[in-house]
Amino acid sequence: MNYGQWPAYVSVAERRAKAEKAAEKAAAKAKKAGTTLTPIAPFRGAIAKTFWGKAWCDNLENYSDYANRLPRGSSYVRNGSVIDLQITPGEVRAQVMGSSLYTVTASVTAVPEKQWKTICTDCSGSIDSLVELLQGKLSNAVMERICKPGSGLFPSPKEISFECSCPDWASMCKHVAAVLYGIGARLDQQPEVLFTLRRVDAKDLVSQASQGLPAASKRPATGKVLDDAQLADMFGIEMADVSAPAKPAAGAKTSASKKSATGKVALKAPAKPRQSASSKVAAPAAKKAANPPATPKARKVATNSARARPIKDKTD
Repeated sequence: MNYGQWPAYVSVAERRAKAEKAAEKAAAKAKKAGTTLTPIAPFRGAIAKTFWGKAWCDNLENYSDYANRLPRGSSYVRNGSVIDLQITPGEVRAQVMGSSLYTVTASVTAVPEKQWKTICTDCSGSIDSLVELLQGKLSNAVMERICKPGSGLFPSPKEISFECSCPDWASMCKHVAAVLYGIGARLDQQPEVLFTLRRVDAKDLVSQASQGLPAASKRPATGKVLDDAQLADMFGIEMADVSAPAKPAAGAKTSASKKSATGKVALKAPAKPRQSASSKVAAPAAKKAANPPATPKARKVATNSARARPIKDKTD
């Protein structure tokens, strides 16, 4: 202690080295107990870089209750002084390295059921993907509604209570401030823990999406659907017959039975060239089919009948 009973200044490098040693000891102790520490790694620059982390920090800084106390913890979280941060439903437990190793506990009340239902209703039809929700890629209107101070998902000061084992008499010491900022840094990597902390299920927001979708369209009435005959008349084409092939009559021999009886396989006749679908091409073929060529005997009879002359009546 120096003059005025204020603690001596400790440089950032000394504080970081001290936090690293404390973290190593705490990790070894936790390993013996069968637990794992989840620290906030030291970093530079902004505390949070993604949507949910920034939204959490902005929400805290918007409350005048925290405005004067939060900056004290920003350097602690950047230096890696938060050597352990565990987020469970309604509670955050952390270990922060200061002049000694301190334990911080923060309790957050659950979102009121009525308030959560209102959020889900207001966002119905706008959230169809849990991945997009957690990545903060939804429209600004939806995200602003979820993060709205007082009636959104983020807690207000009256919904947060905290304790620290340090001797600081302030209601929010720098260790608590570091933990609150550490939650924002953790949301950068695990945004789903926000819903865990507030004891709600993010899937409830996605399940409301179907309520905003239009009803399935009805099938057209039978009288408004063209059948194959009408389509053929309209476009001048022949529609393929898709009906099931007729079953062979009982006792009739199939090609397989004929093959087994004779031991020979009948060769298929070469396929006839396909005719054009145009009615102009099909007309001559139909005419030829209607008037087949006459045989030589038929032509001789026709010639004799043509040469015959009617006999005039010689009676007066």
